[in-house]
Amino acid sequence: MQRLLNMLKDLAILVRANLWLVPVLAALVAAVFYFVAPPPPMSATLATGAPGGGYAVFGQRLKEELAKQGFDLQLVRTAGSRENLGKLLDGKSGVDLALVQSGQEQQLEPKQREHLQTLGAMFQEPLWLFQRREAKIDRLADLLALRVAIGGEGSGTEAVTQAILKANEIPTEPLPAGWQARGGNAVANELLAGQLDAAFFVGPAENPLVQRLAASPELTLTGFRRAHAYEARIPFLKRVDVSEGLLNLAQNVPDQDLATLSPVATLVVNGDFHPALTPLILEAARAVMKSGTLLDPAGAFPSAEPRTLALQEDAERYYKSGPPLLQRFLPFRIASLADRYIILLIPFIAILIPLLKSIGPLYRWRIRARIYRWYRYLREIDRRLDERTGSAELSTEIERLEQLEAELAKVEVPLSYYNELYELHLHLNYVIRRLRQLRRNRRERDEGLAPAAD
Repeated sequence: MQRLLNMLKDLAILVRANLWLVPVLAALVAAVFYFVAPPPPMSATLATGAPGGGYAVFGQRLKEELAKQGFDLQLVRTAGSRENLGKLLDGKSGVDLALVQSGQEQQLEPKQREHLQTLGAMFQEPLWLFQRREAKIDRLADLLALRVAIGGEGSGTEAVTQAILKANEIPTEPLPAGWQARGGNAVANELLAGQLDAAFFVGPAENPLVQRLAASPELTLTGFRRAHAYEARIPFLKRVDVSEGLLNLAQNVPDQDLATLSPVATLVVNGDFHPALTPLILEAARAVMKSGTLLDPAGAFPSAEPRTLALQEDAERYYKSGPPLLQRFLPFRIASLADRYIILLIPFIAILIPLLKSIGPLYRWRIRARIYRWYRYLREIDRRLDERTGSAELSTEIERLEQLEAELAKVEVPLSYYNELYELHLHLNYVIRRLRQLRRNRRERDEGLAPAAD
């Protein structure tokens, strides 16, 4: 028990002797918290599209997946890609990421594109051309004499349709007679009712609207025989093979293998998006798309290609190496904080190690400095006082040394330094005895009891 008390006593002495470390460590910790970036927010706002569309469906699934990590993804309904780009460029919209159809970014000015980055492609958005069976469309030029809907103004459907019509040198300004810049369920209803002869739609094969049109015996799906030629001329479109019966096995739609064209839905972010959220968003998107779709193989998306805009740095790292190591095993909130503090922990440790190593030498120096300070005083007395010193002065110095001896008795040092403290006691006692002897000699000489010195 006594041994434990001695150890605790030594520890207390050590702590008191190194209290100077407290402000140093506090300053280092404060520097870590000052220079480390604040934790990423646990919410973001995603601009999707019209209700029931591919963007809205994907956004809802992404929201549900992120909710498992405690992340709140707020969805904003829009008219489509063009409006989404506008919201990303509008600093007051509150939108920091949006689904945008590839190719739409070509409408932006170079300076506007510099403010946006992509997290990659999320899924394909095939172009579907449904026609009434009696329309007999063989080439796009055949549409000029028909009633056609090319997609809502500003929509991704219109953008793709305009691109392929332009490639065929079919003018759309103004629209040919009987053509309409409309889309969505209203157009699908009119096509089914025979009020339109053909209509373009963009969306995943699973889209309810596409499935409804594919199930109608009054309609047929038109393919693009020259898909490779379109692909060569329009960079943001890729050929997609649609096998027989893919859309509807029961009714065998389409009734033969055909090809269509497809842009991709890309996830675009602006400067308000926190880069630390990138792995979280992409992991959630991968979970949403892990089983693939009717046209997208499992695991194919999200993808770094095609690069319609500059790929965000954290996204590029994700596609090369996967999510950060800690985020593979820990919840995002904890892992992201750990990732950020570990970066600053390395220089913190680099400073702390030599600092801790200096504790021992500095502590020994402080203890010995206290002892040596008294030795310096003893040495000065030893040099200054001799038999010629007056009795009164000797008495004053003896009194001071006796006070010093009393103070020294209260000094606490670790056991390993007690030998030096005891030596100081001995030497102090020796000097006091010597001064007392000098005082007696001086008094005897002054009283004539001893012969004067030569």
